[in-house]
Amino acid sequence: MISIQNLSMHFTGEDLFTDISFLIREKDRIGLVGKNGAGKTTLLKLICGLEQPSKGDVIIPQGVTIGYLPQEKNVNSTKTVLDEALSAFDEYHQLERDSECLQQELAERTDYESPQYEKLIVKLNNLNDRLALLGGNSIEGEAERILVGLGFGHEDMFRPMREFSNGWQMRVELAKILLKKPNLLLLDEPTNHLDIESIQWLEGFLKAYYGAILMVSHDRAFLDNITIRTVEISNGKIYDYKVPYSEYVSLREERVDMQRSAYENQQREIKNIEAFIERFRYKATKAKQVQSRVKLLEKMDEIIIDDIDSTAIHFKFPPAPHSGKVTLELNHVGKSYGDQVILKDINLLIPRGEKIAFVGRNGEGKSTLSKIICGVLDHEGEVKLGHEVKIGYYAQNQQDMLDMNKTVFETLDDVAVGDMRLKVKALLGSFLFRGDDIDKKVKVLSGGEKARLSLAKMLLFPTNLLVLDEPTNHLDMLSKDILKNALIQYDGTLIIVSHDRDFLQGLTNKVYEFRKPNIKEYIGDIYDFLEQKNLSHLKELEIAAKQIKVQEVVPQSQNKINYERKKQIDAKLRKVDKEIQRLEEAIGKLEAELAEQDKIMANPEQHPETKIDNDWYWAYGKKKEELQALMDDWGEKQIEREEVMAEYGK
Repeated sequence: MISIQNLSMHFTGEDLFTDISFLIREKDRIGLVGKNGAGKTTLLKLICGLEQPSKGDVIIPQGVTIGYLPQEKNVNSTKTVLDEALSAFDEYHQLERDSECLQQELAERTDYESPQYEKLIVKLNNLNDRLALLGGNSIEGEAERILVGLGFGHEDMFRPMREFSNGWQMRVELAKILLKKPNLLLLDEPTNHLDIESIQWLEGFLKAYYGAILMVSHDRAFLDNITIRTVEISNGKIYDYKVPYSEYVSLREERVDMQRSAYENQQREIKNIEAFIERFRYKATKAKQVQSRVKLLEKMDEIIIDDIDSTAIHFKFPPAPHSGKVTLELNHVGKSYGDQVILKDINLLIPRGEKIAFVGRNGEGKSTLSKIICGVLDHEGEVKLGHEVKIGYYAQNQQDMLDMNKTVFETLDDVAVGDMRLKVKALLGSFLFRGDDIDKKVKVLSGGEKARLSLAKMLLFPTNLLVLDEPTNHLDMLSKDILKNALIQYDGTLIIVSHDRDFLQGLTNKVYEFRKPNIKEYIGDIYDFLEQKNLSHLKELEIAAKQIKVQEVVPQSQNKINYERKKQIDAKLRKVDKEIQRLEEAIGKLEAELAEQDKIMANPEQHPETKIDNDWYWAYGKKKEELQALMDDWGEKQIEREEVMAEYGK
């Protein structure tokens, strides 16, 4: 569908990536991975045309549409939530106008047999197919369905956008892109602003999505549940794996092990060659052999080991001070803001050593109860801490609570006491603040660096009750794994708010689901909870199915006609797909051959066995022409495939 050909991108004299090529096919589910700064977001922007490459092309067939969701965006809308979502159908209304113009033009023409008339018919059919796909007859219902799936209540539909946080406004942006139904979805960290239920809904939507998906995410479970292909950017090159993320990690380790072995062999060979040169440099009888080895060294392509980003925080929580058997007791706790009741009559008894997850949609009271437990929010009812309980609290906006004008070192040194003052630099080092980093002002730190600094600050004081509200925000996968391991080993009581299922798995033994103003207890970890929820939903679906009294009955003869017609269309589709596959294989083979010839032209002295003359250049040019012809055929077959697919809707 979309071809990335020999794409290069340079920033401030450095190569972000060089001559990368790959195809994005219809219905592809691709996870784009690579260490921070590898160029993932830049590649998404190049594909959707927001940036221009230093070299190379992004070839997008005519009629192919792209939807791009950035990590962050300033929306600044004055509309209501529903009206903002409905703005996604601007394309639909334009297509309606275009369709009317074409119908008018066709009505006025009389050259029914001409190629121009036939082209207009095809164009009108394509327009109508696109209109049918966008579902104009039920656009408002579809918009509301997607907004509800992403966490909005029916009562939110007519609230102004400005009443919502940036995270909720980003959900509306995601809804707009899903409503547009582009052929290719480019998603940059789409789960950043979603809770577990919204993530699960989005997973279901994307699994059934008709088009292709290319996305960047630090949510391992989300990637594994959706993607079937992983494209890695490393050292300016790409590696294409036809597997989901977790399988890719294993294959990548195998690749790096092979590179490391080849590198070590090459280093031994270089050492032996250099020893020979040094030994016989001044012997006339060995001059020819010495010279040949010098040339061999000059021509040798250096093997580079791909850099796996292994830099991550490294720490463990200090032993929890001894406390009573009961860590926390809540009696008839409630919280309201005016007429809006967030929590009502909450009763909890949490024994020492319990590991608990707070889950539920955003805005249901998880952070509110966390703040009440930590004594930073007034409330109704009673909160009783157990004997000698000391709380460590990581707020969702913890980074914003740091003093922006202090340095990294001052942030810890100013509050450290006793022996911990001597360990501040070592503690900062374990959170990747080394050398001059400790003298940076907090205000210049990235979101990830502020999150790491906030976690480091928590370790200054031993605690036996940790309350963590979304601690994995801004952390990469490796750092999340290390934090999880530290929490598993923590011997105190843990209450954690998170939407990251992979992070929560195996970490907690009890889940509280928040549905304001109440909470419900589930025994087990996050996947036990999700399994119980799915069973509940299936029962609800069964009950609903039994209540359906009226069914559409299609006459048997019509069924048979439809079946025969579908068989014919399927046969056409198989034939076109087979031809597309043949063309893609031929394109891949030719591109590989041309890449080898490009290497020869770049360094002809390294390929003395190749005679570069007029015949060689002529053959090279013919291959270029053949490649272009294949690409043209591939484009025509894609159009033919779209026409066959359109027959399904007729």
